[in-house]
Amino acid sequence: MNTSNPALESATLPPAPVSELQPQRAIVIGKRGWFQGRSPADWLFAAMVLLGAGFAFSRYHGSMDVYEKGILLCATPALIALGWFWRPLRLLCLIVGAASLLTIQLYLRQTDSFGADLAAADKVFFLKYMLSSQSAILWMSVLVYMSTLFYGLGLFKRDGGHSAAEAIGSRLAWGAVGMALIGTMVRWFESHQIAPDIGHIPVSNLYEVFVLFTWLTTLMYLYYEQRFRTRALGAYVMLVVSAAVSFLLWYTVAREAHEIQPLVPALQSWWMKIHVPANFIGYGSFAMAAMVALATLLKTATTRSLVIGLIGVPVGLVLVLVAFRLGAGLPPETVAGLDSWAGKMAGLAVFLALSVALRGPLTARLPALGTLDDLMYKAIALGFAFFTIATILGAFWAAEAWGGYWSWDPKETWALIVWLNYAAWLHMRLMKGLRGVVSAWWALIGLLVTTFAFLGVNMFLSGLHSYGTL
Repeated sequence: MNTSNPALESATLPPAPVSELQPQRAIVIGKRGWFQGRSPADWLFAAMVLLGAGFAFSRYHGSMDVYEKGILLCATPALIALGWFWRPLRLLCLIVGAASLLTIQLYLRQTDSFGADLAAADKVFFLKYMLSSQSAILWMSVLVYMSTLFYGLGLFKRDGGHSAAEAIGSRLAWGAVGMALIGTMVRWFESHQIAPDIGHIPVSNLYEVFVLFTWLTTLMYLYYEQRFRTRALGAYVMLVVSAAVSFLLWYTVAREAHEIQPLVPALQSWWMKIHVPANFIGYGSFAMAAMVALATLLKTATTRSLVIGLIGVPVGLVLVLVAFRLGAGLPPETVAGLDSWAGKMAGLAVFLALSVALRGPLTARLPALGTLDDLMYKAIALGFAFFTIATILGAFWAAEAWGGYWSWDPKETWALIVWLNYAAWLHMRLMKGLRGVVSAWWALIGLLVTTFAFLGVNMFLSGLHSYGTL
C-alpha cells in the first residue's frame, strides 16, 4: 500500500533552479515601455506633428517671443502623447490642420499692403460660407444645436444599446469641435493680418473664451463617452454647451463681439496663453459634472425634492426680479435687464418642470448610478486640478500686471469660493464617502457658483477684471 503524503513530498522538494524561475519573473514584473510596440500609424502621426511644428516655427518664429517658442516646444510632444493616448484626436488634428492651412492659402491669394486681405472673407466662396473664423464658428453653433437634438431623440429609444440618433449626435459633436478649432486657428491668423501689434491667441474676451468653452467641454465629454461606453449622457452635457452657444450668439449680435480688437495692456502677457485654457478646462469639467449630477437627480431623487430644488428656485428668482421690477425710480436700462432675466428664469423653470414630468423616459437609458457617480467624481477631480493650476498661474500674472499676487478683487474672491467649494466636495467624497443625491445636489449648485464667478462678477461687480464686462 502506498502511504506517501503528496503534500509533504511537495513541501520537501528542493527549490527550482534560478534559470527556471526567470521567465515567470519576467512575465510578472515586465512592463512595456512608452515607445515599445508603437504602430506605424503612431509614428506617422508623431512625424506629422513634428513637421507641422517645424513649419510653424520656420514660418512664424520672427513673431514669437521666447515664451511662445517654449510653449510650442512643450505643446508638440504633448500633442503627440495625446494622440497616442486617444486615437480619435489624430484624425481631428489632421482635419483641423489641413483646413486651417487651406484657409490661410485662400486668404494669402488676396493681399493688401500689410498681408492677407481680410476682405476676402466676403468675396471667396469657401471663406464666406465655411472657413473664415466667423463662418466656422457659426457652423460650430449649428452643429452643437443639431447634436443636442439628436442626443435628445436618442433618450426616447425604448430598447437597449446605442440608438442611431445618438450615433448621429456623437458625430455632429465631433464636427462641432472640428469647426470650433478651425475657427479658432483661423481667427488667430486673421488677428495677425490686421496689424503686427494686434495679433494674439483668441482667448482674450468673452466671445473667444465661449468658443474655447464649447469645444473643450464637448471634447472632454466625447472622451468620457468612449471611456464609459455610453451615449445616453450626451443630451445632458450638450445641453449646457448649447446654452453657452446661445449666449455666444446673443453676445455676437448685441455687442458685435466677433470683431477682433487689440489687447488691453493687462492682457498683453504670455501668462494669458496658459492661464485661460487651464481655467476653462476647469470650467468645462465642472459644467459636465453638473449635468451628470442633473441626470443623477432625475434618476434617483424624489419628485418633491426635484420640484422644490429644480423648479422652486428659478420661480423664486423670477418673483424676486419682478419685485425689483415693480420698484419705483429704477432707470430704464435696469428695468430692461430685470425683464430680460425674469424671462430667462421663467423659461428655465418651464424647461425644468418638463424635465421632471418626463423623468421616466429621460432617465430610462442612463447608465447605472455607480457609473454616473464615478464620472461625476472624475470630472470634478480633473476640473479641480486644472482650476488650481489656473489660479496659481493667475496669481503670477497678477504680480506681473498689477504688482501683487492677490488683491481680493471680486473675480479673485469668487475664484477662491469656487476652489473652496470643489475642494470641500472632494474632501467629503474621499474622507467621508459622499455619494448619491447629496453629492449630485452639491455638484449642481457648484455650477451656479462657477457661473456667477465667470459671468456674474462681470455683470454685477467691478474690479481689476472689469475688461470682460458685458
